[in-house]
Amino acid sequence: MTTFTKIILIYYLAINLVLFISMAMDKGFAKKDRRRIPESTLFIMALLGGSIGGFGGMFLFHHKNRKPQFYIIYAIAFILHAALLYLIFTKIL
Repeated sequence: MTTFTKIILIYYLAINLVLFISMAMDKGFAKKDRRRIPESTLFIMALLGGSIGGFGGMFLFHHKNRKPQFYIIYAIAFILHAALLYLIFTKIL
């Protein structure tokens, strides 16, 4: 495995973990009636590559799973990043 591949792998693991934890925290904030993480922040993290962590958080914590825009944004982000990774690894490696 090349250094470039390791960096990409670490980045995607990190961003997905950050969004997954953010979904857990936001669910906890909602239960305690505290200040929430803005939806736009969750969307941005998904668009930066964290859509798998976002889906995991949605299903595991039952959070934001009744809002269609989350399914749409997370799915679009997943498709875009899958295509990006495909292009990177088929052109470079």
